[in-house]
Amino acid sequence: MTSSLDQLKATGTLNSLHHHSFTAIAKYKPQDATTNPSLILAASKKAEYAKLIDTAIAYGKEQGGDLESQVDHALDRLLVEFGKEILKIIPGKVSTEVDARFSFDTKASVEKALHIIDLYKQQGIDKDRVLIKIASTWEGIKAAEILQRDHGINTNLTLLFSLPQAIAAAEAGAFLISPFVGRILDWYKANTKKEYSKTEDPGVASVKSIFNYYKKFGYKTIVMGASFRNTGEITELAGCDYLTISPNLLEDLLNSTEDVPKKLDASQASSLDISKKSYISDESLFRFDFNEDPMAVHKLSEGISKFAADAVTLKDILKQKLA
Repeated sequence: MTSSLDQLKATGTLNSLHHHSFTAIAKYKPQDATTNPSLILAASKKAEYAKLIDTAIAYGKEQGGDLESQVDHALDRLLVEFGKEILKIIPGKVSTEVDARFSFDTKASVEKALHIIDLYKQQGIDKDRVLIKIASTWEGIKAAEILQRDHGINTNLTLLFSLPQAIAAAEAGAFLISPFVGRILDWYKANTKKEYSKTEDPGVASVKSIFNYYKKFGYKTIVMGASFRNTGEITELAGCDYLTISPNLLEDLLNSTEDVPKKLDASQASSLDISKKSYISDESLFRFDFNEDPMAVHKLSEGISKFAADAVTLKDILKQKLA
């Protein structure tokens, strides 16, 4: 019998791995891989990654300056070291995240992204193999627009929970978006006190609406569903451009032979009754429409705070080693 994972691939959905370990990446052989500060923080505590931290610490010291400056340099190099090792295993792209504390600063996000790309270049890695990952705030979306348009740097707009964010991202020319399926479900379960079947899942419904909007209006931005809580969310999105999946759920799909029919079909989107909106030059409309979705507002704020806190913890680890 064909595994559910192979059936998923047969629907045209490309698989990206939500990075936990290089061993997992080698085992599941994804096209692409994505990281975030929380995952790198967890990995940094394991002995097998000590050499990457040592390289980052040495780089931070070489750059000189005060301790805080050395820590910043070391953290950037650590992100790139993880990305470099991942790219040795996968054929596609790796996502590397801009510090979440810059989520409301377009200029700082662009500058940090350019620095990360330059670090990759120093390691012999072309920018075409890297996606710069930025939170889907208005400022982050504008940073993605500048990076795509002016520098030819591909972006992954993350922490995306609503259609207004997705529309603005597509208008900005983002290479890829990462709508967070499981976190949407988390919010609805907490606030409605009910359970949702896979066909009722509000996170799944959100990604379907974004996918259909993009396909109806011809946007090239890739939709990559992320942050899954169960395999049902994944199989309900069979046919989506990309799905980034954690190793434990990939293993479940690999060991399952449950049928995985195609659920999302770009060819059918043109006949759907969907109204078009535009935010490209209307920040106030974007902010109003986004603000009308309390789930999206809460989960974006929570996600930025969590990623920023994990980055601070990671910097504290580096600071201790540098000191």
